[in-house]
Amino acid sequence: MARTQAADFEKRREAIMATAARLYARRGFLGASVSEIAAACKTSKSLIYHYYPSKEDILFDVMDSHVQSLVKAAREIEAGPASAEDRIRAIAVALMNLYAGAEPNQKVLLNELGNLPDERRSMIVEHQRQLLDIMDRLLLEARPDLANDKPHRRALTMMFFGMLNFTHTWLNQSGPISGSEIAMMAANIFIAGLRMEIE
Repeated sequence: MARTQAADFEKRREAIMATAARLYARRGFLGASVSEIAAACKTSKSLIYHYYPSKEDILFDVMDSHVQSLVKAAREIEAGPASAEDRIRAIAVALMNLYAGAEPNQKVLLNELGNLPDERRSMIVEHQRQLLDIMDRLLLEARPDLANDKPHRRALTMMFFGMLNFTHTWLNQSGPISGSEIAMMAANIFIAGLRMEIE
């Protein structure tokens, strides 16, 4: 007879995923074993396998849950009534706030993609592409003169994310400058650069 799911099944999965994210971020995916995840969760290895069939399944959830939260936030802002420039600023702040609550997930997303099987890696890459496409559409609104220059727009998009994505490596969240302030600095520098290109 099949084993029934506990009422708190999803909550326990999320706790395992959060613990694994911290271990993967600190030790790397290949350096962290299921036994270590179980020990950090104060549970047994067999119970980890009850919630996740493999270490790779946990890795996928660490990345997928994070990147989908980024896409969701960006989509909601893109659909809003503000100007393209203000929505770019809002996306920068929203992403930075999400990074601040999930530094291990962000580090794992940036560093461990190659450890996923091809099919699952493609799923994460597709979500990342959705995020890039949102910014591409906003760039088109802000710079309609780039309508026939997708390579240029993509380069600009990658520069935008480049300013934000690695802040987890140096930003002190309890320091004198908040993540939201850093996000606004990055967005304003980016927007100023967009304007300078057509002056």
